[in-house]
Amino acid sequence: MKKMSLPVRLLLGVAAGIAIGLLCAALPAGEGGPGLGDNVMQVILTAKNLMGSLISFCVPLIVIGFIAPSITRMQSNASRMLGLALVLAYSSSVCAALLSMGAGYAIIPALSIQSAVEGLRDLPELLFNLEIVPIMSVMSALVFSVLVGLAATWTHAKAVIQVLEEFQKIVLAVVTRVVIPILPFFIAGTFCGLAYEGSITRQLPVFLIVILIVMAGHYLWMALLYGLAGAYAGANPWEVVRHYGPAYLTAVGTMSSAATLAVALRCAKRSSVLRQDLVDFGIPLFANIHLCGSVLTEVFFVMTVSKVLYGQLPPQGTMVLFCFLLGIFAVGAPGVPGGTVVASLGLITSVVGFDQTGTGLMLTIFALQDSFGTACNVTGDGALTLVLTGYANKHHIQEVHSDAIL
Repeated sequence: MKKMSLPVRLLLGVAAGIAIGLLCAALPAGEGGPGLGDNVMQVILTAKNLMGSLISFCVPLIVIGFIAPSITRMQSNASRMLGLALVLAYSSSVCAALLSMGAGYAIIPALSIQSAVEGLRDLPELLFNLEIVPIMSVMSALVFSVLVGLAATWTHAKAVIQVLEEFQKIVLAVVTRVVIPILPFFIAGTFCGLAYEGSITRQLPVFLIVILIVMAGHYLWMALLYGLAGAYAGANPWEVVRHYGPAYLTAVGTMSSAATLAVALRCAKRSSVLRQDLVDFGIPLFANIHLCGSVLTEVFFVMTVSKVLYGQLPPQGTMVLFCFLLGIFAVGAPGVPGGTVVASLGLITSVVGFDQTGTGLMLTIFALQDSFGTACNVTGDGALTLVLTGYANKHHIQEVHSDAIL
């Protein structure tokens, strides 16, 4: 029997999660205690929490296992490619923010968006909370990978380089045999919780109004990004985009660029126009520093909340400053659910001038669409990797092959 493809398994996970969540919510409550629906949700949420903790534990290992060996393979070109990647990630985020700002001034005055976040059902407590703490944070893993990779290249440390190559094979086995198989179940648990608490139904009006506008911005930016990348690299960008369906769906379910990393690597490696050594280097790196979709969304929502709560849009000079500073915060923000907006709360209060009510509403509305912003981040990483491929080809940087196949 032929095994189902990953996109099919992910879609089944979403459908099953919503159906089970709505069914549990419809079951009557118990007399003086939790009912059957609550008990089922306790089991599901506990399993989902455990799987999410396991995925989070593996993310720093994936970052180290792919970025550090990729840097050592680039040898003398490592520093140059790293600098180019940082410039690309920052430029993409800032330009996406400015695009969102322009759309905000044109569209938001004509909108009447109300908050609809009250009245949600409380999720039952977990049966137990077994937290699997990662060996280090994602940002620490990223810095560690870059420093070790560069230092091993500078000192020609053959033993360390060999260890990194072997470690990558170990990480590949973990990704293939552990992370990817449990993702559909983790996504099912996420959507089950959303359906049970009422986010899928009660918040549908505000969800649709805001999400449709922002998603249009996501697709517009991705089209522009891939168009420019394809023109620069002299390659067909569709040959990259067409493989990104599973990564997009996974990002929608996990709401985390970091948690989607394993699937994104698999998708990018299937493209015939991306260099495999630059996929190993670029995709894990961009997953943590390139958050164009989240930045685009945050700018639009900051302007929306300002209009709703304070009756006016922020001044243009304030928003331009906010966009350029937000690009810096996006590079350092963790690729986890809500990472961009949480990292930039200081900007929202100090530059835009939001009070506690404004930041609270901002966090709530951002959480409603975080999955689609993350999907834009992940898919956009393929375009930037295409630019790296074009740069390497134009400057005759020799490709280094590895055994890393997903």
